[in-house]
Amino acid sequence: MTPVPLRLPRPRRRAALAVLAALALVAPAPLLTAPAPAAAAVPLQEVMFVGNNWDGTADVIRARGDYAKLGRINVIPDRAARLREIYLNPIRLAYFLGIRQGPGEGHDQFVDDMYTTPDGSAVVVSRPSFADVVSIDLATGALRWRFPVSGYRSDHMAVSPDGTRVAVSASTSNTVHVLDIRTGTQLGSFGAGDKPHENIYTDGGTRLWNMSIGEVNTDLDAPWLDWTKGDRRITVADTSTYQVVKVIDMRDRLDAAGRRGLSDAVRPAVFTPDGSRLYFQVSFFNGVVEYDVATDRITRVATLPKNPATSEDRTTWVNDSRHHGLSMSPDGARICVAGTMDDYATVLDRATLHEGPLVPASKPYWATVSGDGRDCVISESGADQVTAINFATGQKVASVPVGDHPQRVRIGHVPQDWTPPAAG
Repeated sequence: MTPVPLRLPRPRRRAALAVLAALALVAPAPLLTAPAPAAAAVPLQEVMFVGNNWDGTADVIRARGDYAKLGRINVIPDRAARLREIYLNPIRLAYFLGIRQGPGEGHDQFVDDMYTTPDGSAVVVSRPSFADVVSIDLATGALRWRFPVSGYRSDHMAVSPDGTRVAVSASTSNTVHVLDIRTGTQLGSFGAGDKPHENIYTDGGTRLWNMSIGEVNTDLDAPWLDWTKGDRRITVADTSTYQVVKVIDMRDRLDAAGRRGLSDAVRPAVFTPDGSRLYFQVSFFNGVVEYDVATDRITRVATLPKNPATSEDRTTWVNDSRHHGLSMSPDGARICVAGTMDDYATVLDRATLHEGPLVPASKPYWATVSGDGRDCVISESGADQVTAINFATGQKVASVPVGDHPQRVRIGHVPQDWTPPAAG
């Protein structure tokens, strides 16, 4: 039986509607209620992440003072899954083994670069042998996201000034990917020269500079064979569109400065605080080159001491780099140099480009700045330690043991009460 709708007489219907309208005026409106207060931000502490490339771990140390170790995290918790994928793909396996025998010096390269998320809850890591970038939860040690780069190897990264974007070089596809640091979503990409390497954000994050180093894994290292190294250049992209806005071929600039004998493969590089000068290292050279950004020319070259014990056989220098690692004091007055194959580090006076004391170091592979800006911190990949050198005195102040073959050292943040996740 079909129910019959209840119909009120017209006067009663008007009265009922009036009551409902009155109730609507006093009833709470859910869409207009005040939002719940946001959770208070977790207090953070500044730390340094030290990537132990051959271990697949990262040590977390204090960013200043005693540089005490706070813990270690595993950056390859998914190792079994990744190796299974690689061994089932002949092309990927060929590249994986090639990385081991080439840039890995007989070892797999499990961690290259690292940056933490703005809230200090995760660290984002590029993993060359796995050709990817991953985000690792610092509380649990689990993966939050994974981004496979184009090609077969990931390399150096850079984080935007606001901490929200991370750029990574995909070295076999000549591509730079830019990712949302929280989600791993690709925001953009652009093409670079052969074997893109170092990345640096400039101009408040509106420009991204990439330095390509060319083919560094062959033994065709004689100066007359330099042409075999490929297309080496600086590529500058607009970070709002990811369009290339400038290409700088340092070959022309070096030749104009009378330095035809220097390679144009730009390695680690650092800008002055005002962005007016760029200092960089090049393949096979024990020294530093100064480039004036506004006039687009090489202005000075500093040749640094050679270690008499270092072989002059260029094929024995790791990935064509004689010196690899630069950092600058916050005031721009001093430059710290990692003299990789010459087994020392030194601090230069930027006004004169004269070096200070040569601090013995075992294959120093990187240089960064301590949290308080007082020290240069280098990774000694041959001694499995990091060492702090005071910018003002040029003298060593501390060394801290870390894992196997430390390379990149980056400032990051973790919660104030952070403890490392349990080993899986």
